[in-house]
Amino acid sequence: MSRPGEDAISRIGGGRRRLGVAVSAVVLVGAGGWFAGTQVQSPADAAAAHQAPKAGPVTVAVVRQSLTASVVATGSVEFASPRPLSLAGPVGSGAAAGTDGEGTEQRVTKAPVAGTKIKEGDVLMTVNGRPVFALGGSVPMYRTLGPGTSGDDVTQLQKALKRLGFDPGGTSGTYGQGTATAVADWYRSEGYDAQEPSSADQQQLGSLEQAVSAAQEALLTTNSAAGEESSSETGSSSTPAPQTSTDKQVHEIQVESAQKALDLANGALSGFKATYGTKVPAGEVVFLPKLPARLDKVSVKTGDTPSAQIGTVTSSDVVVQAAVPGTDAQLLRHGMTARLTTADGESAQGTVDVVADASDSTAAVQVRITVPEPGPLAGEAGAAVKVTIKVGASDGKVLTVPMAAIHTASDGRARVKVERGDVVTDVHVTVGLSAAGVVEVKPDGGALKAGERVVVGE
Repeated sequence: MSRPGEDAISRIGGGRRRLGVAVSAVVLVGAGGWFAGTQVQSPADAAAAHQAPKAGPVTVAVVRQSLTASVVATGSVEFASPRPLSLAGPVGSGAAAGTDGEGTEQRVTKAPVAGTKIKEGDVLMTVNGRPVFALGGSVPMYRTLGPGTSGDDVTQLQKALKRLGFDPGGTSGTYGQGTATAVADWYRSEGYDAQEPSSADQQQLGSLEQAVSAAQEALLTTNSAAGEESSSETGSSSTPAPQTSTDKQVHEIQVESAQKALDLANGALSGFKATYGTKVPAGEVVFLPKLPARLDKVSVKTGDTPSAQIGTVTSSDVVVQAAVPGTDAQLLRHGMTARLTTADGESAQGTVDVVADASDSTAAVQVRITVPEPGPLAGEAGAAVKVTIKVGASDGKVLTVPMAAIHTASDGRARVKVERGDVVTDVHVTVGLSAAGVVEVKPDGGALKAGERVVVGE
C-alpha cells in the first residue's frame, strides 16, 4: 500500500512525461511542414528552374610559345629507279632447231631470284643452259654483237670487258678480232663457251667459198678457151680459129662476165667473214645504267619462256614515297629535311627529292624522299613509316591562338575577339606561322597579352 507522498510524486512525473510527448509532437510536425515547404514548388518556379543557363562565349587563353610547322604523312619504303627487265632477243643462236641439238623453244633453266644484288658480270639467269649477263651501260642491248658491228653498244661492251679484266684491244666501238678474243676469254672464265658460228653459219660459209672456187674455175676456163683460140690463129693448133672480130668480142664479154662473177663471189665471202666469228647474242647481255643494282621482282620461273618482262630491277638506293594533301605539298621544297620513323620508333633522315605538281590543292600529291643512309630502313622495302617534314619555325616565342579564334572582317583584315571582364573587344592581328591547329598572331595597334582569353565559340 502506497503512501500519500509517493502518490503525489507519481502523479507529478506522469504529467511531465505527457507534456514532453506533446512538445515533441509539435516539433516534429513543424519540421515536417518546413521540409515539405522547401520541396514543394509552384509551376512558375519549376519552369524557371528548368531553363538553360544564359549562354556565354567559349574562350581559350592566349599562349606565348615557340611554334614549329611540319607536314606529317605516311610513306612507304621503296628502292629507287625501278625499271622493267627483259631480254632483247634469243639466248644462244636462236629458237630455230639446228643440227647441234638446240631446242625449238627458249626455256628458263635457272630462274632469277628476287632480292639479289647484281654486280657487273653477274649471271642473272640461264636459258637453255646459256647465261644472261649483267653489264653496266646506258644504251640498251637491242641486237647481236659480233665481228663487223659498230656503235655505242659495242663501245659499252668493250669498256665492260676492260673493267672485268679482259682487254679487247681498244674501245673504238668496232667489234674486231680483239673484242672477239676478249669475249671468248670472258665466257670461259665464267664456265661457259662463247657463241661460236652455228651450223647454219658454217654451211653458209662453205657455200660462199664454193661459189668463189666455181667462179675462179669459170674464169680460168674462159681465159683458157681464149688462149687456145689465139694459138689456133698462129697455126699451132689444128682447131679452126675464129676468123671474125665478132668472135673476139664474144670471148671478151665472156671473160669480163666470169671476172665479175668472181668479184661478186669474193665480195659475198668477204662480207660474211667480216661477221663470222665469236658473237654475243642479243639475249645474253642486259645493260643496266647503274651497278650494283637490286633485282626487285621476278616474273618468270624455271621452265617458262622468257618472251616478255622477266622482272623489275632497281638501284640499291632507298627512297620513301609519300602522298600528302595538295595544300601541304605547296609548302614543300626540294632539299627539305624529312624525319622517317618506323613502327618500332627507330628513325632515319632523308631529303625531299621530288614533289609532283601541287597546283590542285584538293588532290593528293606524290612526294619522293631520298635516304642516303637508310639505317633501320635498309632491307625494309614495303614497310610503312611516319614522314615528318619541317616547313617553318617561329623566331623564338610568339603569341599563339587556336585557328578557330581567327575571324576575317569584311575588309579582309584578321581579328580576334578578346574577353575583358564583361566586355568583348575586337583586336586586329597579323597572322603568321600555323601548326597543329594553332597560329601565330601579332596585334595591329591594339594590345594582346599572353593569358588573355580569346573567343573561339559563342
